[in-house]
Amino acid sequence: MPRPFDDATRRNIAELCAAFARAAGDEAAPELKLRAHRAQWALPGGRCDAGETQIQSALRELREELGLDLGPDSVLGLLDDYPTRSGYLITPVVVWAGGNAAVVPNPQEVAAVHRIALGTIEHDAAFDFIAIPESTRRVIRFHWDERLIHAPTAAMVYQFREVLAGRATRVADLEQPVFAWK
Repeated sequence: MPRPFDDATRRNIAELCAAFARAAGDEAAPELKLRAHRAQWALPGGRCDAGETQIQSALRELREELGLDLGPDSVLGLLDDYPTRSGYLITPVVVWAGGNAAVVPNPQEVAAVHRIALGTIEHDAAFDFIAIPESTRRVIRFHWDERLIHAPTAAMVYQFREVLAGRATRVADLEQPVFAWK
């Protein structure tokens, strides 16, 4: 059954995020900037500016990339830091933008925006894991609309799904495909 997009769902997700004990990484590490990873599916993000927290950076990047001007009260929680093969450390920030939030993508930073329903990520067949000869770690893949979305995005979305189910699943050991190792 699909979750309604309402205050009860917002409160439920905020409670689940609050109950999630994240495994934090090195807060001084840089965050992903997508110019180095063009044509890969990614959540909004970028480097923290000097003196900026991960939450402040996430809210600024949402404003710069998607035109969403959200305040700190929109933050529902943080997921585990995800270290990428290309040397970045991503701190996922879970926010609630509301049902009427207008997304205005910045064409200098965003090629396309896709809304994916919570029911889609909660579906049993939404994710799979494969082996590759280049790594002993499992590669995670998110299946959406006849596309494959890989880590780091797939790993973060998967962890969010697990948080929604009340599970403290770690994702730092989930592998990216070889094309993302640069």
